[in-house]
Amino acid sequence: MKGWKDALIVCLLALGSLAAVYLSPDELKAVSSLSVKDADQIATMKEAVVAPEKRVYGIPEAQYAIEYNTVRSHQFLSDILHSYGVDMGTIHAISLLPDTLLNERKIKPGNRYAIFSLTDSIPHPVWFVYEKDDMHYVRVKLDTMPVVATNGKKPVEYKLRKASGTIETSLWESMLNSGTNPMMAVELSEIYAWSIDFFGLQEGDQYKVIYEESYVDSVSIGIHQIIGAWFRHSGTEFWAIPFYQDSVKSFFDEKGNSLRKAFLKAPLRFSRISSGYSNSRFHPILKIYRPHHGVDYAAPAGTPVHTVGDGVVQKAAWDRGGGYFVRIKHNSVYTTSYLHLSRFGKGIKPGAYVKQGDVIGYVGSTGLSTGPHLDFRFYKNGSAVNPLRVEAPPVEPIAEQNMAAYNILKEITIQSLKAVN
Repeated sequence: MKGWKDALIVCLLALGSLAAVYLSPDELKAVSSLSVKDADQIATMKEAVVAPEKRVYGIPEAQYAIEYNTVRSHQFLSDILHSYGVDMGTIHAISLLPDTLLNERKIKPGNRYAIFSLTDSIPHPVWFVYEKDDMHYVRVKLDTMPVVATNGKKPVEYKLRKASGTIETSLWESMLNSGTNPMMAVELSEIYAWSIDFFGLQEGDQYKVIYEESYVDSVSIGIHQIIGAWFRHSGTEFWAIPFYQDSVKSFFDEKGNSLRKAFLKAPLRFSRISSGYSNSRFHPILKIYRPHHGVDYAAPAGTPVHTVGDGVVQKAAWDRGGGYFVRIKHNSVYTTSYLHLSRFGKGIKPGAYVKQGDVIGYVGSTGLSTGPHLDFRFYKNGSAVNPLRVEAPPVEPIAEQNMAAYNILKEITIQSLKAVN
């Protein structure tokens, strides 16, 4: 309970410091009157409240004997329930439950279940709980007719985590080597998608991140949120500070500019550049030198291709050289093209409006191509430009009226990241 007191005191002190920015002198005086002594008194009263009885899956633990087990291979729901003495009438009633509650055909080997029994001379099963996955479960009351079943969700615990590393081979490998959830690589690639070309990471690039990880039953189920991040790429520092503006959470740099820009750095995730932009490249099929005004990304066939910005589909068609391709007009200045697709994305046709990040097709090897890859092309005012050198201006910077609050959060975040080893 002492930890609860400490947390309350910290919150009150933090409230006092923020109040100095946002409250009038009279309001600030009122907040200041709630002293640490007041907090201690509130905590004492909290301790006087009788702790609620412990529950498992929402069921009072003390009332039952609980037996946990896992579904074996080729084991049916009826086999499980019958082995605990559940009668066939009840088992049949359970089989008639909607699939949204319990689909006996989708009982998975290895998933956990629990039987709650009354501790009489002969154990009498009262509850059956089946875990659909790490977080979700269904509980079934066995001693009532008709059978009552409800879906449930386990409580999630959020733990503060810190990670740092230096790139030697890849960001993913660096995460694994440092014991960090490797999905953090995906999170960072999305946060910095408009600032850093993750296909061009170099040995010696560094990162630091503070985040919350989600746990259920002490098992990690993924990353909950990023508290702050720092990346050094090619000698340049990139800060990422989360901030809510107009009720929307976005990431901003140390100057208050949004990390989200008009265009993504690349139309694919986690691939590699196999051929760059050139005015004279030897064509592997035609066996001649000719301009290649695009960037080739090598990726497995079927890899989703994302539009790098909002726009309208101008073409979704076949071309002898480019195979299936999509051309998108983003505004009066910029247009992009995506060549050698195996097929188009859902709803992709001339006139369709697409938003940044939408899947517009899938990697293929159609047209004049030696293997699966994406030929990505960028046009400015109708002329081809190197996609890797396009610099798009930031959008939605911190509004003037929010800058004071943002600066406070920014300084706290940056100092915390600098302290990460």
